[in-house]
Formats: sequence, structure tokens, C-alpha cells
Amino acid sequence: MTDLDGTLLNKSDRVSKRSIEIINRLVDRGMQFTYATARSLVSASVVTQGLSTKIPVIAYNGAFIFQPATGKILSREYFSSEEMTHAADVIRSYGVSPLVYSFINGVEKVSWNPVHENDGVKRYLSLRQGDRRLRPVENDAELYEGEIFYFTCIGTRDELMPVYDAFVNDARYRCTIQQELYRPEYFCEIMPVGATKAKAIRKLKEICGCDKVISFGDAINDIPMFEISDECYAVENAVEELKAAADGVIQSNENDGVATWLEQHVRLNAETQ
Repeated sequence: MTDLDGTLLNKSDRVSKRSIEIINRLVDRGMQFTYATARSLVSASVVTQGLSTKIPVIAYNGAFIFQPATGKILSREYFSSEEMTHAADVIRSYGVSPLVYSFINGVEKVSWNPVHENDGVKRYLSLRQGDRRLRPVENDAELYEGEIFYFTCIGTRDELMPVYDAFVNDARYRCTIQQELYRPEYFCEIMPVGATKAKAIRKLKEICGCDKVISFGDAINDIPMFEISDECYAVENAVEELKAAADGVIQSNENDGVATWLEQHVRLNAETQ
């Protein structure tokens, strides 16, 4: 189980050819390999193109488990109506306009108000040109339609810290804030309390009949995933807090750290057997 951004993906937001070759060869030999990411299935499928994922994947920081070949939802977490209304009111009170992820009439959408676009939002949208989920709206009444499961606020740290502080100790929500990799802007993300990589991994263990999990990550939000894994490894470029929680530190994402570790250890395990 690997995180994507900063872990399996390189600075070009792609899985290198070498990592794809190694991982696909091991999957063909029976290794059960997948990822847990804050990205959507749509976005993750683009950046992992060519990678063999035969078992379900975890998206939106654990809010969803998808069958990647078909897009079938195996597990999902939504806000209740009251939770959604409260979250929207809090975000609005700080003058922030979020990206709102929802299902509207059974179709996944990402809604935003173009009037309030900042540079970070513009960059986010530019990287998703042609994405059928994108849904620009003209007012808040439209922004908060559908079954909502995720909010993303993009801006400066000073703009977003009040939003984070308002949610971080509210037991109804999970809230994270971190700087975008290789960029100046920050992302503050608000999720239902049940949306965690750790909880989704436990569900996936049951779905796949696995009794052991080895995980790889780079950021603070990977700590819960590490805590429920049998073994866990931080890439060299990971934050120090994650390295302290890891069983070991492997090569960086730029040096195919995850694939190199798998190639060495899965081969050794097979030879031992």
C-alpha cells in the first residue's frame, strides 16, 4: 500500500518507467499492490497510467474505495446534511471559497465558483482540463448541491489556518492542512470523520483477504496508515515526523524508492519460499 504524491510519484507527477516495470512484473507474479491517495480516482488514474492495479484502490484520503477497472464504489463516506451545512457556514465565514466534491444524481462532480478563483485554484483546474467532473457554478446554492463528501480549500497558510483551527478539534470531521508539493500554496481539506486511509485499509484487507499490510508514505497524513500497518517505510524525502514513525527509511521518490524496496524484498521472500 503506497501513497502517491511525494512517495510513488516523482516531481513530474508520474510513476517512472523503471517503477512501472518493477511493480508490474511483481504484480504479475502475485504481489497484491495498490495505493491510498488524497486524489480522486480520475486524477490518480492519469498519474499512474501504465501501472498494474488489479485490486481496489483508496481515494480521497480514505473516503472511497474504488474498483479501478470499472470505477465501482466498494466503500464510501459522506457528510450528513447537518455536517455539510455547518462546514459550509464555517468555510464561508472565513471568506474562503472551496472546491466541493459531491455526487449529483449519481454522477461525481467537483464544483467551484469561478468568481473566487485564486492562483492555486487556477493551477488545480489547469491540470484537470477536460475532466468531466468539473462543474463551475454561479452561487453558493448550486455549490453545495448533491451528496457531499469532501471540501478542498486552496490558499495561503494565513488564509487557511483559521479554517483548519475551526475543524481540527471538531469530532464530526477530519481536517488536514499542508503545503502543496513543490508549490507555495496550501491545501486545507475537510472530510467526514470516517474518511481515513487507516479505516479504508482495514476494509480493503477484508475485501482482499490479506493478513499483512506493508505501507509507504511521505507526509504527516500517512501516520495513521503507518500505525495500522505491519511494516511501514518512509521515503527519503518524507517529513521527519513520518520518518520517526517508520520501520525504516528507503530511497526517495525521485530514485524509485518504493519499487526498489519491493524488488529487493519480494524477490528475497520468493526465493526463501
